[in-house]
Amino acid sequence: MTVLRVQGVSKAFQGIHALGDVGFEVEERQILGIIGPNGAGKTTLFNAISGTLRPDSGQVVLDGHDVTGDPPHRIARAGMVRTFQLMRPFRSMTVLENVCVATMSHTAAHREVVSGAAEVIERTGLGRWRDTPAGELPTAGLKRLELARALAMRPKVLLLDEVLAGLVPAEREPLLDLLAALREEEGLTMLFVEHIMAAVMRLSDRVLVLDQGRVLTIGTPGEVARDPRVIEAYLGEEPTGAEA
Repeated sequence: MTVLRVQGVSKAFQGIHALGDVGFEVEERQILGIIGPNGAGKTTLFNAISGTLRPDSGQVVLDGHDVTGDPPHRIARAGMVRTFQLMRPFRSMTVLENVCVATMSHTAAHREVVSGAAEVIERTGLGRWRDTPAGELPTAGLKRLELARALAMRPKVLLLDEVLAGLVPAEREPLLDLLAALREEEGLTMLFVEHIMAAVMRLSDRVLVLDQGRVLTIGTPGEVARDPRVIEAYLGEEPTGAEA
C-alpha cells in the first residue's frame, strides 16, 4: 500500500531551481534513503513535503489525502513528522518535559501524556537522561531526543534529516538498530537523508538519488551503487558535511 506519493514537485528560489519535477512513491513499512551531492536539494525536498516550504508545483499525497502546501502542524497531525539535522529542543526543559510537549499533540490527559512520553523515552534509550535538561545532553543524546519527540507524535511516516550526523561509529550502530526495529516492530515508514553510505545501504529498501534538484535514479541499494551515473555524480566523491 502506498502511504506517500510525491508527484512533480518543483521549487525555485529567485529563479534558481532547487527542485525540478521530483516524484516517487513510498510503500507502507518501507525505508527510502535519499542521497545526493551537497546542494542537490535533499533538505529542500524534506521542507517541501513536510510543509516548511510550499512547492511551486506538484502534489504531496499522504495516506490518500492531498497535503500539498499544508502547514507543518497539520501535516504532522495527518501522520508525517520530520526531525532536523540541527536539533531544536527546549534546552532548559528536561528530556521528559520535551517529549511530553510532543505527546500533547494527540492527548491532553496529564497521566497519558506522562506515561506516553516515558514509554517513548525508554524505547529510544533515553532513560538515564529522563530528568536531565536537554541543554546538558551530549550529541548522541540530542539525536535520540529529536527522534523521541518525533515518535511521541505517533507518525505513520517519519522524515529523518541526517540523524547520524556528528555521531561516532559506536554511537551510530545502536541508532541504526533502533530504526530497523521501529520498522519491523511498529510498522513505521521512513525517509532518511544521509551522507553515510554504509548506513544508507544497510537500512534502505530503496534509494533515491537527487542531483541538481532532479531525480537521477531510484532503485534498490545494489542497483543504485552500480549505476554509472550515480558513481559519477556522487559515489565517486567522499561525501561529507551538511546540506546547503
